[in-house]
Amino acid sequence: MGLDRIDRRILALLQDDGRMTNVDLAERVGLTAPPCLRRVRSLEQAGVIRGYHAECDAASLGYPITVFAMVSLRSQAEHDLATFERHVAEIPEVRECHMLNGEIDFILKIVAADLESFQRILTTHLTAAPNVASVKSSLTIRTAKSSPGVPIEAGAE
Repeated sequence: MGLDRIDRRILALLQDDGRMTNVDLAERVGLTAPPCLRRVRSLEQAGVIRGYHAECDAASLGYPITVFAMVSLRSQAEHDLATFERHVAEIPEVRECHMLNGEIDFILKIVAADLESFQRILTTHLTAAPNVASVKSSLTIRTAKSSPGVPIEAGAE
């Protein structure tokens, strides 16, 4: 899908504030409300906008611990990779799962209520999972930057 300057501006604004009203959005991009809404709907239908969500504070909701786990599998056959992906999709505390190239097959972002809870996730769900060769984990000390979405250049076409 070809994106013009207005589409990119719409995306940047919605990425910063997904609750912005269509009227406010239209005003900020220099359109009237109906064509702005058509553009947003078109971006949604094309899959450029995949959804809207609230960004919640994990610690406030009882998950002050964030851990990154690097998982190596015994086999990298497509079936085994897909099986692992389905397995971690069922673990609510696993918030992100990315397949990597190199020595590590997957990196997981995991939230936990405390270290004991993380250990339980690790031993019950990860190291015990079929085909898992090893799991190396790193506890997050602090987060210096967390920017959801992607950088959008408004001038690019």
